[in-house]
Amino acid sequence: MLKSFRRFLAIQVGAGLTLAAVGFMPAHAADADVVATVNGMEITEGDLAIASAEYGAQFGNLPDPQRRAALLSALIEIRLLASEAEEKGLAEGEAFEKRLAFLRNQALHAAFIEKIVNDAVTEEDVRASYDKQIADAPAVNEVRARHILVKTKEEAEAIIKQLEEGGNFEEIAKEKSTDGAAANGGDLGYFASGQMVPEFEKAAFAINPGEFSKEPVETQFGFHVIKVEDKRAKQPPAFDAVKDRVRSLLVRERYVEQVSALRDTAEVDVKDPALKEFIDAAEKQQEEAASGAEAAGEGEETKSE
Repeated sequence: MLKSFRRFLAIQVGAGLTLAAVGFMPAHAADADVVATVNGMEITEGDLAIASAEYGAQFGNLPDPQRRAALLSALIEIRLLASEAEEKGLAEGEAFEKRLAFLRNQALHAAFIEKIVNDAVTEEDVRASYDKQIADAPAVNEVRARHILVKTKEEAEAIIKQLEEGGNFEEIAKEKSTDGAAANGGDLGYFASGQMVPEFEKAAFAINPGEFSKEPVETQFGFHVIKVEDKRAKQPPAFDAVKDRVRSLLVRERYVEQVSALRDTAEVDVKDPALKEFIDAAEKQQEEAASGAEAAGEGEETKSE
């Protein structure tokens, strides 16, 4: 059965077909819905959900129907090998009991993170954190500029004279600039401080929108004639573009808070001196980092007041 299922899966993936076309993936399936049986043992949608949480990243690049098929294949193999292990007495002995205890603790750890940490971070929390970060971020100005890059100062001076006589900057850039942006009329888009070489950046920010440099600007790349198209305050990233990252940071912060609170009241005795020294040093480093972050936050609040 398993061999034929693998062959079926390989054919579907190789042909680029979706298993949904043959009704493999039910819509809005309940956890108790049975998707397969192995020697009479049921595999349900709930089992697939657990497998997805454990192994889903391994099949992340597959389309959803094929990913579900891969997960089901893995569950079939697990059931078959687990049954065989039971028959061979591999579920007995101290080593197995220790591993079982470890896996139980690991599952409880995951359940704690899901229920106590993840679920506690709401959409309102994420939005509030985003709004605060945007409000606290220092204002950053951007310039949108074009440039014409040539090898010699004399060439740049000749171009400036041509522009002063009414020449079209974009057309001259396409014709004479040696830079990759020449095809776009020398357009470099918007950039903020620190994104260009210092000489170019200083000159660009000093030019008013609609004007061009009256003297060639020399950098390590050659001589530039710069035209500034626009200046604006840098736009913050859209909420939808960064909300997952903001949520991850909030989840991480809450996780650290929960662990720190539990460790503060726990009796932990590390017997190995070398391990104890390493752990103590790591904890001290974490405390110093947390104190530094808190002090920085208070400093920013004082400035805002």
